[in-house]
Amino acid sequence: MSDCVMSCTDQRPPAIFLMGPTASGKTALALRLADQFPVDLISVDSALVYRGMDIGAAKPDAATLGRYPHRLIDIRDPAQPYSAAEFRNDALREMAAIAGAGRVPLLVGGTGLYFRALQYGLSDLPEADRALRASLADEARAVGWPVLHSRLHELDPTAALRIRPNDAQRIQRALEVIALSGRALSVQQGAPAQRFGYRILKLALVPADRAALHARIATRFDAMLAQGFLDEVQRLRLRGDLHADLPAVRAVGYRQVWRQMDGEFEARELRDRAIFATRQLAKRQLTWLRAELDARWLDPLDDRHAGSAESAVCDFLARP
Repeated sequence: MSDCVMSCTDQRPPAIFLMGPTASGKTALALRLADQFPVDLISVDSALVYRGMDIGAAKPDAATLGRYPHRLIDIRDPAQPYSAAEFRNDALREMAAIAGAGRVPLLVGGTGLYFRALQYGLSDLPEADRALRASLADEARAVGWPVLHSRLHELDPTAALRIRPNDAQRIQRALEVIALSGRALSVQQGAPAQRFGYRILKLALVPADRAALHARIATRFDAMLAQGFLDEVQRLRLRGDLHADLPAVRAVGYRQVWRQMDGEFEARELRDRAIFATRQLAKRQLTWLRAELDARWLDPLDDRHAGSAESAVCDFLARP
């Protein structure tokens, strides 16, 4: 246990955000910090919420989770979509429980939308409408998501500029909001954010050498294949109630394997397609992190990064 002492002068309880792109070593650093400080871990990952998605989501194994419990892992069936609003409610509940026990929430993951929703809140948007979503998904299967993206561009050009033409989940939600409320999503998301109830230390793992991160991504995907990733996806397919438009199936890696098993491309192309998609995910995550101006950047390829993180946490918990 560290010798540093938490200050009582700030009325808001402390919380730590440990962020970074995929394959940057977030979990390893979180476990090291959990050995040193009175922290409890909360996962901030849109794939780890789903049960049965273990290998392809790089979920910590059972032994690790037994020693270092992570909240908000395995809380949804893959057939059940999980929104940023649901994450925010769940995370705030878990953070309050951790703080109430006299410990510090350490939120670790790479889903920037979840971190942003948690800290800044969400506008008062209409709740999801299952029938409307099913109708939009059916239409997309017939004409393609880029066609629906074009419709969104006519109705809400500001939102369309932020959403990629094949980002099914966000296109679907934006059109759903317009249909249910009669107002553009971009207008409703402009509501002022509420003050966050925690003082935050943000640690961002940002590799200085992009090529080294790419090598890590490739090595990790190869390890997933060796661990039985294809068998894991086949088991999900055999359930019969999952399809390619579900958020769980659209997760990077799973989406490429699913499409290959649907016969969209040859098996020999799978590795390159999945690694490329993961690189693109890491690029988007790094772009988001560059906007986090109050984050302390640490290079995970530098052997000193863990010590720097420990010092930062100690100073943060001791600071008035």
